[in-house]
Amino acid sequence: MRKLDVLTTPELSRGRAGLRATLVALAALLIAGPIVFAAPAYAEDKIGVSARPASADGAPDGRTAFSYQADPGQRLDDHFLVTNTGSTEQAFTIIGTDAFNGDDGEFGLLATDEEPKAVGQWVRFENGTNRIEFSLAPGQNRLLPFSLELPAEATPGDHVGGLVASVVTGGDQVEVDRRVGTRVYARVSGQLQPALTVSGIESSYVGDWWNPFTGTVRVNYTVQNSGNIALASNVQLGVRTWFGAAASDTKGESIPEMLPGFSRTVETEVPSVAAWGYLNPGVTLKPFVDGSDPSKYLPVAETSRDSVLIALPWTLVILIALVVAAFFFRRWRQQVDARRAEEWIKYTEDEARRKAEAERANQPVGAGVGESKT
Repeated sequence: MRKLDVLTTPELSRGRAGLRATLVALAALLIAGPIVFAAPAYAEDKIGVSARPASADGAPDGRTAFSYQADPGQRLDDHFLVTNTGSTEQAFTIIGTDAFNGDDGEFGLLATDEEPKAVGQWVRFENGTNRIEFSLAPGQNRLLPFSLELPAEATPGDHVGGLVASVVTGGDQVEVDRRVGTRVYARVSGQLQPALTVSGIESSYVGDWWNPFTGTVRVNYTVQNSGNIALASNVQLGVRTWFGAAASDTKGESIPEMLPGFSRTVETEVPSVAAWGYLNPGVTLKPFVDGSDPSKYLPVAETSRDSVLIALPWTLVILIALVVAAFFFRRWRQQVDARRAEEWIKYTEDEARRKAEAERANQPVGAGVGESKT
């Protein structure tokens, strides 16, 4: 591309300045034009969802979850405040649903289009069902009265679910479901049985074969909520060896709240464990009711489980093997040498006997016998 400033003759000196100004203005227009006219085409609407427990006057009351204690057949009334915090009108779907623990043990709520089978079915909005739909303008909110209607056959213990506010956006191929959930705890009166158990435990030893004092014990254990109360737990892990002596420091962990009937597998490690040959990894659960409500406090028994692990100190094993091998080799060599010595002695004795017999056989008849003279 040729440069415009090649026009250097005196006749064109004044025209060059005007042309340059025109080109600069045109370049500025070409640059600014797409920005000015394209900006509205790329503007995006903000999607925002807010939902929280509220009092009857519509004010948030500071609760982070709905928590109730009730009898079978009882009805409880409450309020849920939903707000459109986005910049465009949004279609909301509000549902009562069930909670679960995922494979990783985390708390979860069923998908928006999945029908609940437990506490989610007990929720009733103004339309008499556990699901209601409406639209809100930007900044608008709606106070939703709802009831929790316990069936007469509701079993004792904790029944856990949630209220979910859902807004679905997207095109024909991809849809995004933005959800905000609030937990619902309904503790039904009756015989309460809080219990966490360790239903399985496995362990393995990992370490350098040349250094038996810096190994790691890997422990996989499965925790199951075998009772009817939602429980979290503190965990103590440790490794013992011969005669119950401690082979490691005690390691502390925690398990988040587990719902009745669910389980999770925990993978963890206990470091700095020497390979003492026999190891006894163990886990102790100290369950408790999660939350600050003192009325929900329940004493829960600790539970423990251990496993047996063989972790050989290979350097010591190899050293002992070499010593034993040297000992038996020496004994074998001594036996071989003794047998050879016996064989040599027997050989020399046999040779001496043979030579003596040969010498006697070669003597003349009567040789060596004295003759008498008259």
